[in-house]
Amino acid sequence: MTALVIAEHDNAHLKGATFNTITAAIQAGGDVHVLIAGSNAGAAAAAAAQIAGVTKVLHADGAQFADGLAENVAAQVLAVASGYSHLFFPATAYGKNVSPRVAAKLDVAQVSEISKVISADTFERPIYAGNAIATVQSTDAVKVVTVRATGFDAAAHTGGSAAVETVAAVADSGTSSFVGREVTKNDRPELTAAKIIVSGGRALGSGEKFNDVLSPLADKLGAALGASRAAVDAGYAPNDLQVGQTGKIVAPQLYVAIGISGAIQHLAGMKDSKVIVAINKDPEAPIFQVADFGLEADLFTAVPELIKAL
Repeated sequence: MTALVIAEHDNAHLKGATFNTITAAIQAGGDVHVLIAGSNAGAAAAAAAQIAGVTKVLHADGAQFADGLAENVAAQVLAVASGYSHLFFPATAYGKNVSPRVAAKLDVAQVSEISKVISADTFERPIYAGNAIATVQSTDAVKVVTVRATGFDAAAHTGGSAAVETVAAVADSGTSSFVGREVTKNDRPELTAAKIIVSGGRALGSGEKFNDVLSPLADKLGAALGASRAAVDAGYAPNDLQVGQTGKIVAPQLYVAIGISGAIQHLAGMKDSKVIVAINKDPEAPIFQVADFGLEADLFTAVPELIKAL
C-alpha cells in the first residue's frame, strides 16, 4: 500500500500540521508520498523531501494553486489519486475544505479527525466532544482520512532524501476565485503551534482585564494567548483565540487555564496538553478534574503574584 499526504503550505514553508499528518500516514504502513500543489512552491517541495519517512514528493505547480482554492486542489488530488490506498489530509480548515470534495468524487466515506492508527484500515477518533473514542474500520478501496494533529507527534523535519517528481498541474476549475485575505499579525506564537498557552475565561470580566491580566503572564512565559468560548462570545477576545470543540484544538507542553470553568466543549480542545495548570476560585469547577496543578484562588490576586514569582 502507498499513502499520499496532501501538504498544507504557504508556497514557501510547510504548515506544522503537515508533519503530524505524515506521522499518521507512516503508522498506517507502506510508502508515504507527499503532494505539494502550489505556485512557485519549489521550496516547500524541497522541505517535504527532507522529512524523515517520506519516499516521494509530487510537485504540481501552477498559478491556480497560489491561494489554495479547494476546488483546484481537490482536482489535483483526484488527478494523482489512482494507485494510492490512502489519502491523508490535516484536519485543519485547509484539509477539511478539500478532503470532503475528494471523498465525494471517489464515492467513499471519509474518516474524520483520527487520533490514532490501529491498522491500515482501522482508526480511532474522538466523538461526543472527546468524551468517547470511536473505533472506525473502513472497507473502501481508497481511505480518505483527516488527521487531528494533537494525536500524533510531528515527523522529523530532516533525515529524509525523497525524490521530487513534477506532475502535470490540472487546469483552473473556474468555479471559484480568490478575492482577498485578512491575516492577523501577532507577536506571540501561533496558538496551535505554541508550546505554552495562557488561556482566559469569562471570569476575567472584560476585554481590558483580559489583556491587562493575561498579557504580562503570556509575555513572561513566551506563551500564546487563548480564550474560552464564553470569553469570546462576551467580546473579551477575538474569535481566532478560541480554544475548544468549536475553536482550535491544542496540545501544548503547558496550558494555563485562568478563570475557565472547564465546560466539556472547552476540555475537548485542550485536554491533551502535557501539563495543565488551572486557577479558579470555584472549587467545583470541572477544570480541576483534568488539571495537573490546581490553585483555588481569586485570579486577580493569584496571577499578579505568579508574575512576580516568575
